[in-house]
Amino acid sequence: MKLIDARKDHYRKLAHEEGYRSRSSYKLKELNKSYRILGAGHYVLDLGCAPGGWAQISTKLVGNQGKVMGIDTSFVEEISGVHILKANIEDDSVIEEIFSFFGKKVNAVISDISPQVSGNWSVDHSAQISLNYTAVKIMDQVLAIKGNALFKVFDGEYSSEFYHYVKKKFSKVNLTKPKASRKPSSELYCVCLGYTG
Repeated sequence: MKLIDARKDHYRKLAHEEGYRSRSSYKLKELNKSYRILGAGHYVLDLGCAPGGWAQISTKLVGNQGKVMGIDTSFVEEISGVHILKANIEDDSVIEEIFSFFGKKVNAVISDISPQVSGNWSVDHSAQISLNYTAVKIMDQVLAIKGNALFKVFDGEYSSEFYHYVKKKFSKVNLTKPKASRKPSSELYCVCLGYTG
């Protein structure tokens, strides 16, 4: 077994043992440890939340005083402490739903969103970056000043443009790849701290 496969299996096995729905839970755990994107009492919006791994971690991090809402077009099984909305983020009515749940602006917007992958990298990359711009459009309406954001980015032709676009909106932006990501995977994470509007 290749080392890469062993690492992939390690996180998958760990997720199963610890009751997380996906190995991506460890990506958020690791990124949050390094950057403190989420904290106790935070209101967190999770875009593209299926199967729910990030929402599970978020609800643990924010505790009883915090609130977590996950939005996805796919069905997501109930998660204790998380409000799940089955909706398309491209639908304008989601903004209303977000405010109706939180009652105010949120402290963090996190997005591990992916399109239906076709296998054609340039098509998938374009579709994923386009979803990220939609996520930023929502973020601009719901994120509180000094809030944080996290976006998965399929690395490719348009990722640099997206990075520079969000960079103008935050005090600090980093592109990084957590250890829990598979080595050959070309996904990066754009960590955005201190929203300036």
